[in-house]
Amino acid sequence: MIAILLLCLTLAACKDHKEPANAATSETTTTTNNDKQEITKLVRQMLNWKESQGQFDLTPTERSNTDSIYAGLDLNKHAQNLSILKESGLCAQEFINNYDRLIRTIDKKIRTKQYPDWQIGDLPVFRFANDISPWCDCQDVPYDNPNPWDLVEITFKELSNDKATLTWTWGRSQWSKDFAYTVKTVKENGKWKIAYLQGFDLDEGIKKDGL
Repeated sequence: MIAILLLCLTLAACKDHKEPANAATSETTTTTNNDKQEITKLVRQMLNWKESQGQFDLTPTERSNTDSIYAGLDLNKHAQNLSILKESGLCAQEFINNYDRLIRTIDKKIRTKQYPDWQIGDLPVFRFANDISPWCDCQDVPYDNPNPWDLVEITFKELSNDKATLTWTWGRSQWSKDFAYTVKTVKENGKWKIAYLQGFDLDEGIKKDGL
């Protein structure tokens, strides 16, 4: 009789021990799903935001005295771009710093003749923002829809409490073939923000066009 009682008490203790673990797992799953929803919303919001910026020139140019080639990039207008990105509330400081370094590196390479002369009216002599939008690595969208950016589909590669790596595509569209755009996000002050965009990659962006 005592043995049976002890067995019952042991089983009850095991049951009580497992319940908090199940509750913790459920809470973690809920948090993960909420993060995924917030990040998906952020990516789509960012793509819609860039569309609303109209003539937001990511590579504002400065003409040389000869007026036949560009002397470099206009760092005063670039400073305004940095403010626009910050005020959007979508970009982490990491992303803003990378864009700043990207533009300043390109400007220096133009001025020190590390690129061929950039003739006025020609496409850039570097890869960044060269004939395609770096926000999406595209020139057009596959869907005849007022809000095509809301149709992009997200695949998460990594997700932790404060960092995430993901790719987005156009879903079942043929445009998704051999295409996946990489995005990284971080949580700043409790809010998910864009930390990296494939089209703004520093090492790729500063390369000479054609290499």
